[in-house]
Amino acid sequence: MERFIRKSLGLKAHTVVKVEELPDGGLVAHVDRLPHRQLRCGVCGQATGAVAAARRAARRWRDLSCRDHPLWLAYAPHRVRCATCGLRVERIPWAEPWQRVTVALGRAVATLARALPWAAVAAHFRLNWKTVAAVVEGAVLWGLAHRRWRPLHVLGIDEVSRRKGQQYLTLVYDLERRRVVWVGKDRDEATLNGFFAWLGPRRQRAIRVVCCDMWAAYLAALRQHVAQATVVFDRFHLSQHLSRAVDDVRRQTWRQLAGPARGEFKATRFLWLKNPENLTRAEHTRLSALLKLNAPIVKAYLLKEDLRRFWTYRSTAWAAGHLKQWLWRASHSRLAPFKKLAGMVRNHQDGILAWTRIRVTNGALEGMNNKVKVISHRAFGFRTPWTYMANIYHCCAELPLP
Repeated sequence: MERFIRKSLGLKAHTVVKVEELPDGGLVAHVDRLPHRQLRCGVCGQATGAVAAARRAARRWRDLSCRDHPLWLAYAPHRVRCATCGLRVERIPWAEPWQRVTVALGRAVATLARALPWAAVAAHFRLNWKTVAAVVEGAVLWGLAHRRWRPLHVLGIDEVSRRKGQQYLTLVYDLERRRVVWVGKDRDEATLNGFFAWLGPRRQRAIRVVCCDMWAAYLAALRQHVAQATVVFDRFHLSQHLSRAVDDVRRQTWRQLAGPARGEFKATRFLWLKNPENLTRAEHTRLSALLKLNAPIVKAYLLKEDLRRFWTYRSTAWAAGHLKQWLWRASHSRLAPFKKLAGMVRNHQDGILAWTRIRVTNGALEGMNNKVKVISHRAFGFRTPWTYMANIYHCCAELPLP
């Protein structure tokens, strides 16, 4: 047993003296230093020859269990005299600094934490929740420092809600490789400025396309740092604004109706918002009857379907002509939600027309946002932003494990 533990840990300057069995079934492997073997400095890692007489108090590190028996390593670290760092505690070869679990157990915990909530991982390995959190955060910091960097050409930028009260996180996504690159707190201009400061001027010059929504804070930071990149406004966000305008008109129409027409109009929200090809036969029949009404919602529905044709164009000139006609009709529709939508589209027309040249959307990023929300839901939320951000990095950034 002593030889098995020593060889599995790959010990060179240490050996297992004895293995003690505890009353509760756990095992404690007592480790000691081999004489005439050099120890390493706990700060710089270089070999040191001088060992101080005084030792630190004995400590325990949790290791992978042997069958159903929990295993701990017990050792009293030596103090060493390093030529560079002075008097320091020796480097422990089987564990990272400030950790009370071995590297092998830490890797197992970090691997399982990508699929399960931390509470379930802690119960599986019989650890404290805080120990699992420290292991994952340490793995994230190591992975961020050692991940392989590849040039960023197509970026996706979006926000995800962290908790109630308009508290958000900004996600920067590599749309070519479909992974998270950077996570920042809040969604203001300073947040995105922090990302570009971290990225650096040389790496900023490689960015060719940025796909985002029409949030003014993001656009101001993009104009300042990546003016050479083409900004493409995400079609899913524009479709969301369009559906919201149709729903506002539907509510206004509902308030104006009375009598039998009000009953026919009840429970028709998704009939107006659905695409015609997704309607069932019964829904299609009911919508055809509703379209015969002389109501503002009919005009709103026709404007919605007319704008949907824009995404089928591949010629920028034809798309610009279609969008110009739609803007005129929306501006003169006497529908306040569509007038507001037309003003927003007119102010961001260049980024919308860029879709015809660069077919890039944030669809992958929206899917990643759903995965990020699942991470939060399965943990029933996180108390601190950094804990949430560390879990996003751990599960969505494809970081290497220590």
